[in-house]
Amino acid sequence: MAQEGLPVYADYLTDNYYLLHPSMAGAPDCSQIRLTGRRNWVGQEDSPGLFTAAFNARVGDQSGIGTILYNDRNGYYSQTGGYATYAHHIMFSRNEIDLNQLSFGLSAGFIQYRLDQSSFIADGDQLISSSNLSSSEFNMDFGFSYNLYEFYAHVTMKNMLKNSGVNNDLQITSDLRNLLVSVGYVIGKRSKDLSFEPSILFSRRFGIKQSSIDFNLKVYHDMEFGKLWGGLSYRRSLDSTEFIDSDEEYRSQNLNYITPFIGGNFGKFSVAYTYSHQSNAVTFNNGGFHQITLGMDFSCRKGKYKCYCPWVD
Repeated sequence: MAQEGLPVYADYLTDNYYLLHPSMAGAPDCSQIRLTGRRNWVGQEDSPGLFTAAFNARVGDQSGIGTILYNDRNGYYSQTGGYATYAHHIMFSRNEIDLNQLSFGLSAGFIQYRLDQSSFIADGDQLISSSNLSSSEFNMDFGFSYNLYEFYAHVTMKNMLKNSGVNNDLQITSDLRNLLVSVGYVIGKRSKDLSFEPSILFSRRFGIKQSSIDFNLKVYHDMEFGKLWGGLSYRRSLDSTEFIDSDEEYRSQNLNYITPFIGGNFGKFSVAYTYSHQSNAVTFNNGGFHQITLGMDFSCRKGKYKCYCPWVD
């Protein structure tokens, strides 16, 4: 049930909103390149790992384009994907320095699923073979964004089409739709050194009927060389899972992640580090979730919006 395309972590908080929302392609003032590398459960053999490369740019006055490549590996299972994006931006403001923009974006691409069974031992089980299974699937993401000065809102439906991957078991869902709803607002003005950005992200995965919500707080500090920022994210599942404790009693728990992050923009370059800690009674491993993001901005348009809106300005 984990075949959901590009996984949703806290990448968007490290100046990488396009990775989640296709409508953000071309929304920033500059063309952007963002590279991320993530490793879960560091120290464990064959632990999950994710690499993404994202590019987006403005084309003309109202269009944006982008592309995303990623590789997600989890033990014997892996998926490699590539998406191309087109976005359309509509400005409602009377002046270009006033940010009042509605954006629509559509991403389409292919995902190749692989299951390496070369080391499996069948032991008489006819459903297990030593061959490698692979399957390529087509999928699409669609969404819109609204940016009004220091306020923003995003609504995105990821994986709109059904994908069966390498599974032939009818018990495995092929409904990978994931609805993402995000809103945020920056408190503070340009004249101040510190600005605060509270935000939330709601996720609903329809195939497995699970929901979660992120509560985020990001702090910006303007410097002569650029900008330093950092913050904290708390993710909580809205659905509980039952388990049997050491006293053989049934209990339940909700998924809880605490994710501090820190980064900065140094001229045209950016770098960020993210760490996640899982605070549950029953886990495979509480820590070891590390992620690094590297970025570069170029071909920046002249002029700045009359707002403190770092995600586009």
